[in-house]
Amino acid sequence: MMNLNRRMLLAGGLVAPAALAACGKGPDAEIVWRLATNLPITHPLSARMKEAADRVYQQSNHRLLIEVYPSSQLGSDADTLAQVRAGAIQMLSISGLIMSILVPVTALSGIGFAFTDRQQLFGAMDGDLGDVIKKGLADHHLITTPKVFESGFRQITTSTRQINSPADLREMKIRVPLGALWTSMFRSFGSSPTSINFNEVYSALQTHVVEGQENPLAVVDTGKLYEVQRYCALTNHMWDGFWLLQNQEALEKLPGDLRDLVQLEFSNAADLQRADLAVLAETLPAKMQAEGMTLNTPETGVFRQALRDVGFYAQWKERLGDQAWRTLENAVGGLA
Repeated sequence: MMNLNRRMLLAGGLVAPAALAACGKGPDAEIVWRLATNLPITHPLSARMKEAADRVYQQSNHRLLIEVYPSSQLGSDADTLAQVRAGAIQMLSISGLIMSILVPVTALSGIGFAFTDRQQLFGAMDGDLGDVIKKGLADHHLITTPKVFESGFRQITTSTRQINSPADLREMKIRVPLGALWTSMFRSFGSSPTSINFNEVYSALQTHVVEGQENPLAVVDTGKLYEVQRYCALTNHMWDGFWLLQNQEALEKLPGDLRDLVQLEFSNAADLQRADLAVLAETLPAKMQAEGMTLNTPETGVFRQALRDVGFYAQWKERLGDQAWRTLENAVGGLA
């Protein structure tokens, strides 16, 4: 992997000069696609996707131009999902956990405390578990590029207490994204989960509307949540990834060589972006401590057992179906 440091990753060091150019580049292209993402261009996911789009443009001899629109420029997740399904845009990067509202099996990768590390996780997501999710998406005419991009393992931060056991989550007011999986898991711990848009999270923490939140460390860092949070528990309680969806009709209209080129370049981009996130996973804990946060690493087995005791896994097994759940347990071991 190329030599990277945190400043390069988060301040735009990954972005080639062309990645910062206006989207109108390449009027000579025979075919123009639009790719929407909710992350800024300086985030490793958006930056790597833009690099892949540039390579497709060059290697196709300017036949296919993929315009990348970061930072939700084309609308919210719900808006852009509707657009890619209708064919108004051709590509969309979106969280698997958010996609579970439409395609429930995409929640499989985020089941609480299921995965122990990145090696186990990517073995499953590049294998049978990923295939189950891709099939579920294809049933809705959404075709993914071969490899899922990474958002990362999620951690819990609070302003009031250190999290060492499930009991420490009891009666905690915690911000979670909109999604049944988050709400279900934290209610299982006796917490009071509240869905708040991310652009309002900082102020909600600052004014103590909620006392905690959960996100990958890269989000804690870029959102400067360490300014309004004191404790961080490295729980790895859920993993989330971004699927790069393609409108099926638009994909099928591409000449075969261009279809293959798109899949190849965006798979390569996923590998590079995963490596970027691995760097951040190693370096950000020290950064958080330098910013004044107290970090701890709880023993996660007790959290998994607590979820098992209250029937969380049994509930989600019923919701997602025996076959899909069996594929998950084949990768991680028995849960329910």
